[in-house]
Amino acid sequence: MKFSDQWLREWVDPEVPTAALAEALTLAGLEVAGVTPVASRFSGVEVGEIRAIETHPEDPGLRVCSVFDREGDAYTVVCGAPNARAGLRVAWARVGATLPGGRVIGRVAFGDVASAGMLCSAEELGLEDTSDGVMELPLDSPLGADVWHLLGLDDQAIEVDLTPNRGDCLGIAGIAREIGVLFRRPVTPPAVRPVAAVIPDVLEVRVLAPAACPSYVGRIVRGLDARAHTPLWVRERLRRAGVRCLGPIVDVTNYVMLEWGQPMHAFDLARLGAPIEVRHAREGERITLLDGQELALTGETLVIADRTRAVAVAGIMGGHDAGVGPNTTDVFLESAFFAPAAVAGKARVYRLQTDSSHRFERGVDFEIQDRAIERATALLIAICGGRPGPVVSKRAPEHLPARNAITLRASRMRRLLGVDVPAQEVAEVLSRLGMSVAAEPGASGLAASEAGAWRVQPPSFRFDLAIEADLIEELARVRGYERIPGRSPLGALKMSPRPEAVLDTARLRQVLCDRGYHEAITYSFVDPVNLGRLMPGVETLQLANPIASDMSVMRPSLWPGLLGALKRNQDRQVARVRLFEIGLVFRLADGKLDQCPKIGGVAWGPCVPEQWSEPRRAVDFFDVKNDVEALLALAGADGGAVEFQLHTDPALHPHQSALVLRAGREVGVIGALHPLTARALGLQTPVYVFELDLGPLCQRELPVYRPLSRFPLVRRDLSLVVARDTPAGAVLECIAGQASEVLQEARLFDLYCGEGLDAAEKSIAIGLIFQGISSTLIDEEVDAFVERVLIRLQETLGARQRGQRSSD
Repeated sequence: MKFSDQWLREWVDPEVPTAALAEALTLAGLEVAGVTPVASRFSGVEVGEIRAIETHPEDPGLRVCSVFDREGDAYTVVCGAPNARAGLRVAWARVGATLPGGRVIGRVAFGDVASAGMLCSAEELGLEDTSDGVMELPLDSPLGADVWHLLGLDDQAIEVDLTPNRGDCLGIAGIAREIGVLFRRPVTPPAVRPVAAVIPDVLEVRVLAPAACPSYVGRIVRGLDARAHTPLWVRERLRRAGVRCLGPIVDVTNYVMLEWGQPMHAFDLARLGAPIEVRHAREGERITLLDGQELALTGETLVIADRTRAVAVAGIMGGHDAGVGPNTTDVFLESAFFAPAAVAGKARVYRLQTDSSHRFERGVDFEIQDRAIERATALLIAICGGRPGPVVSKRAPEHLPARNAITLRASRMRRLLGVDVPAQEVAEVLSRLGMSVAAEPGASGLAASEAGAWRVQPPSFRFDLAIEADLIEELARVRGYERIPGRSPLGALKMSPRPEAVLDTARLRQVLCDRGYHEAITYSFVDPVNLGRLMPGVETLQLANPIASDMSVMRPSLWPGLLGALKRNQDRQVARVRLFEIGLVFRLADGKLDQCPKIGGVAWGPCVPEQWSEPRRAVDFFDVKNDVEALLALAGADGGAVEFQLHTDPALHPHQSALVLRAGREVGVIGALHPLTARALGLQTPVYVFELDLGPLCQRELPVYRPLSRFPLVRRDLSLVVARDTPAGAVLECIAGQASEVLQEARLFDLYCGEGLDAAEKSIAIGLIFQGISSTLIDEEVDAFVERVLIRLQETLGARQRGQRSSD
């Protein structure tokens, strides 16, 4: 919102410099983005009158003007402006005048005619970007008057960056109201009186979408003077607000918008066909806008239409077919309230941004439409003449925004602000902001308010006041945040329980970071194409309004994001990548959304960073398995409680993938990315991934005390031959099944396949560690246990000791 300081002070004068006024606005939450002069400085330019004019004797493109000053003396001034004519009062830069940019005017000869100065255009005075003639001043401008002071150019333009909730300040009325409250000064808006109808003409209006347009006011004005010009004072106020002048009819509607914050529109009555309808567009209906752009409308777009076609996109821009022009003499004025929800986002859909849409999206005062049309009518008649008809008003009160009363409590104020606000000040501030303030029912007078409660009715122009905290915020910003004392917060502290059996995710992060991983945070939205390569056939949650086509579904796994991050690193020649992420995945099951926290990781490249003491070796399945086991170990899961079972997954290598089970329950999956999948994703191989459920991982088993034995360890090594497809875990599980309190550990320490063994066999070596609890173990006890283990392995897995012949 940009406006003139002088214009604002006609409404309310705080009697402080502009800089102090701007600072007060900023501290009150209306941030002033800039304060700039409305014109570059010039001097020596005065009002002159052209009383005679003739063509230059040597150059037909020039005119020789007789310009009179205040003393009645005539001066010859040569001018090339097409609009120079006798009787015109102009901005005359006399010899010695200084124009913007430091240009000094001297006496210049045009052939045999010497020019005593220059007749200035608005462009030459720095008031407009372009102009095609001399600046025409009002005919009642005093001769000899200084143009700088005549135009009031000792003024500054203030630009305020408003937050979306303060649409009420998108007009001088709203800014003046704020200044009046902040400086406790009276606000005196211009008088707006009803303009009596002098003709009976009306245009029928039908509101077919009352929820989107609960208030619509219109009026016919006939007999406008097409030759009229917008007065200088109106043009200057528009210019200082950054609005171009487009002719008196459009200028008046823009002026009322800047003054009261109510966007208006004027239709050329001759180009309308009754009745006027406020309706939603027909799907694909077309309209050409005032800027020449042609749109194909959607059925959700609200339009103003006549009996044959749409003539405006409601709240955004008028149509070219019914727009006013230089020959317009009869108009239909429109002043409406369009619900913010009906306009919000529509301008963006059509790649438009207008002053009207900016205001309607934020909400305009829904009780100001009649006042705005009366103000516009009065200005239009004063400038162009004309005969107004009756005002046609269509209102649907049931669809207007509800303004429910809010209870404000002194105790709540004290709690949020940390300070007591006097009851009288509360009532005064809120009342000056346009609210209705009363004591709570059952109490009376100020004493009741001092006891602690007010009933506050928000005004029609404040859409951001809905709850008690909103009112408290208003009091805080108007009184000044600097008046709130700094106090240390007080609170009743209590120690929250931290169950020992619950593992903090920070510990999981630390373990992976210690093992060379970096934490990644990826989008929860993923590419459906890449997801289909990883998880074909999985049911996904589609986004209704994705930010991009490759981010249109919610992730059912952490892998798509991690593999995307891996690819970006590979593309940038990163030689070794270890990434992990903790986050939610989203899966649909029987039409219901399940959000599950997971921890996932990806590993690629050398096993260890390049160095002199270790040979270069690519990461393999067992390296990543070791990382997963380190996570499971945090949960107190020992080797007997964790199992890795062969698993088939379309995204993983068939011989290098496994389900992770804890106490027989599936908690995750680990494996090498399938080479074909990796190729489809553009990844270099081999790539290893894992994903675990976070819930079971964070439920850890508490350690149980067991006394240390004072007796020596005894070790027996078994070299077993088993079928090649027998998992080592099955062998260890079988040994654990022969549990004995003296068996401390069964340790796999060797694997052999090759010469001396059948192609379908492998040899594994397992070390059994024994230790007595109450006495030193003797060989007979250990040998007896080993014998039972061998028998059990033979019966269960067909295992035999190496060197022993197969029973076959």
